[in-house]
Amino acid sequence: MQTALPLPLSTPNRNLVRLTMVRGITWTGFLIAIIVGVELLAFDLPVIPVVGVVIAMGTLNIATWWRLGRPRAVTHIEYLLHLLADVTGLTLLFYFSGGSTNPFITYYLVPITIAAATLPWRHAWIIAVCSMAGYTFLMFSYHPIHQLGHINSDNLLSLHVLGMWLNFGLSAGLVTFFIYKMAHALRSRDQALSRTREAALRNEQVLAVATQAAGTAHELGTPLSTMAVLLKEMQDDAPISSVLHEDIVLLRQQVDVCKSRLQNLVLNADRRRMAEPEVLDAETWLAGVVQRWLVLRPDVNHQFSVAEKRGRPWLAVDATLDQALTNLLNNAADANPDQVAIRLDWQADNVVIDIRDHGPGVAMSIADQLGETFVSTKSKGMGIGLFLTHATINRFGGGVSLYNHPEGGTLTEVTLPRCAAPN
Repeated sequence: MQTALPLPLSTPNRNLVRLTMVRGITWTGFLIAIIVGVELLAFDLPVIPVVGVVIAMGTLNIATWWRLGRPRAVTHIEYLLHLLADVTGLTLLFYFSGGSTNPFITYYLVPITIAAATLPWRHAWIIAVCSMAGYTFLMFSYHPIHQLGHINSDNLLSLHVLGMWLNFGLSAGLVTFFIYKMAHALRSRDQALSRTREAALRNEQVLAVATQAAGTAHELGTPLSTMAVLLKEMQDDAPISSVLHEDIVLLRQQVDVCKSRLQNLVLNADRRRMAEPEVLDAETWLAGVVQRWLVLRPDVNHQFSVAEKRGRPWLAVDATLDQALTNLLNNAADANPDQVAIRLDWQADNVVIDIRDHGPGVAMSIADQLGETFVSTKSKGMGIGLFLTHATINRFGGGVSLYNHPEGGTLTEVTLPRCAAPN
């Protein structure tokens, strides 16, 4: 998988809006300078070509404003083309107004700086190279303006003009390099802060769920005990051979199971505070989880496969990871219990567990929200299972991704960091 390009400081759409505003202000200023130069300073300018360049850039700006009103997103390539158009317009304007002797020649640094701050590395250097090429061209070919000529410029290239060119080249290289690095550092910091905020929010949500679960477990103790007492009395009063007696016995068993689960919940919570994850063979651990899951879901028809690779994958696991994977298996079984495919694979650094079902798939409108908040794909679900599953697997340094399989159904991919074999 290719590494994604770093994100700009803001969206390309907003950057193009700002570029359009800068372009409008800049070329309005150039137009005023042209009028002053021709009317007050008697510059020998080819007025028609110069005004034609200004009109062309104004037309481009109007077209850009119209394009920004369209719903299509601005890409890095489109933004690069706009900056190249600005460099081309500057080159044409400077060609007809003194070339490298024009005091505004260093305005080339503006598109270079904008590109370095907002575009990926390769695109920023394209703008820098094109600007340098335009400057170099204007040193040898341009319409001369007598009032802009440098003193003691008897040769084609005076030391002053050559020094300006060298200074521009050095400035362009430094601006492109350091502005890009600073912008990249800001992007990295913003991404790190975003990840930290998301982790803190997720931990707060997990803590809130845990607090509610503890309070609910405490509150359920009394009604369960009351139900157990009443069911015992009803069992004693009901005829032993009747259907009612069998139903009451079943209800008592279910109540006892609920009480036992609540007690185990408290005991396991205390144990897990002190327990360290255990390093186990991934195939052995996953096979055990699947077998325990099948006891709860005997109606499921499943396939379990392991990639044929050298070496053994090892994982750091605990009871919470067992429960997280069981939640994902239950979701696959709820979607379609007839054909659930489970596959174990691994690379050098991670272990991948794929769970494929043949259900209706995941709606794209909620696909990005699953696991981040309490969103459920089931009509009676609350979304807590997926949320806690994501939180548990993220705590182990892994991740969960859900995809709509091309052949139908949902593919759930669990990625966990691979551990070294225990001594």
